[in-house]
Amino acid sequence: MDYSIETHPLDKLESRCLIAGIYQNQQFGNTALTLDAQTRGIIGKVIKRGDIQGKNGETLLLNYLPECPIERVLLVGMGEKGKVTRKLYRKALTAAIKTVRESKLTSVTSSLHDIDVEDADLAWKTRQTIEVFNDGIYQYSHTKNCDENKVQLNEVKILAGSESQTAIETGLTQGLAIAQAMELTKRLADLPGNICTPSYLAEQAGELAEKFERLECEILEESHLEALGMGAFLAVSRGSRQPAKLITLNYRGGDEQHKPIVLVGKGLTFDAGGISLKPGAGMDEMKYDMCGGATVLGVLQAVAQMNLPLNVIGLIPSSENLPDGNANKPGDILTSMAGKTIEVLNTDAEGRLILCDTLTYAKKFDPEVVIDMATLTGACIVSLGRVPSGLLGNDDALCEDLNKASEIACDSVWRLPLWEEYQEQLKSNFADLANIGGPDAGTITAACFLSRFTEDYRWAHLDIAGTAWRTGQNKGATGRPVPLLTQYLLNRAHA
Repeated sequence: MDYSIETHPLDKLESRCLIAGIYQNQQFGNTALTLDAQTRGIIGKVIKRGDIQGKNGETLLLNYLPECPIERVLLVGMGEKGKVTRKLYRKALTAAIKTVRESKLTSVTSSLHDIDVEDADLAWKTRQTIEVFNDGIYQYSHTKNCDENKVQLNEVKILAGSESQTAIETGLTQGLAIAQAMELTKRLADLPGNICTPSYLAEQAGELAEKFERLECEILEESHLEALGMGAFLAVSRGSRQPAKLITLNYRGGDEQHKPIVLVGKGLTFDAGGISLKPGAGMDEMKYDMCGGATVLGVLQAVAQMNLPLNVIGLIPSSENLPDGNANKPGDILTSMAGKTIEVLNTDAEGRLILCDTLTYAKKFDPEVVIDMATLTGACIVSLGRVPSGLLGNDDALCEDLNKASEIACDSVWRLPLWEEYQEQLKSNFADLANIGGPDAGTITAACFLSRFTEDYRWAHLDIAGTAWRTGQNKGATGRPVPLLTQYLLNRAHA
């Protein structure tokens, strides 16, 4: 997809389709008002027919404007003037790109950033246009020979006046980086487990490092993990014929003396549950258990693409979790890299086992903060649904920074408590702790488990089980929480 800035004034603009916003009760946005005057009131005449009221998410495509170099106009309802929130703006953008896709248009020019949005500047509105449009035209095609519904759109232009061009350029740069990071994340997550193995993820990380001068990649093999004492991590991979990998991506964009921000992403390329086998229905979706790892790759790509003045390290523990004669069993006792012993009560609680050793390994980088993201618990979907990601952590300031970033990015989180009382559920008669805490508060006790390995630094945990992918007929990866984490890093870079 080609995204660019259109600098021609509206009266000289040539376009296959101009996207313009109108408010509720048929009130014109700025571009629609100007275009109506240029076309002798034809926009107003069409609107008065009542085909569109301007309610948020409504669309109306006008296929002909007489004596006008603009071939079509797509009118998009934004809602009540003065009350367009960030989320309503994104909802309108989603409706717009859906109509564009269904109309098989090949090129569009958007002016929707001229709409007033609460607490949003021009750069943010431009960025959201790129993010939402790119998400709306994403198609998985890696293992498909043909697609009857192939997207025809190949060009999006953002209309800019001379006074707004700098802000729009900023939004375009950020939007492209985030949109392409989400695209990478979704592509990796949507790949089947027989293609996207731990070795494949490692290869993708290596290729990413080759593209950017400030990015370095290191892959630790199982022999390295054994030498480091990562007994919890290696126990998970024992049931698989695919060797486990610990992937490290190191981005050096800040001063050498600045401590790095460490991102840790769960990279289970397929999770059958191990000996504690999952039900067969829906098990195909367990290829998405590596969405945390895919997110780390996407975010590091965005950081390198924008040349952010930060030091960021990405760690991706990657493995499969399958049943086998050599697989770990319920009742087994594992010794983690931290020296803590773990009683395995359920082999399907494997994500925390590969994460705990990786979180211990993160200490070697003397991090300023550590943020992990993982499709960790089905309990998170039960408690929060698929709207926010679960947020837990041992540092209030870090959690608040993530919450603020989520509001700007429209990539919601909801903080859950990490109280000492929940730690009681992890007690074991035979080890320092158990890998599950029983049926109650599963998301919280999973985070409690991880917290035992993060006591030496500021840490936050994102449970993305309900937000990283969609299920059902429209199943597929969402690219979340790439926008949230990239916004957090943008905020840090601008602080």
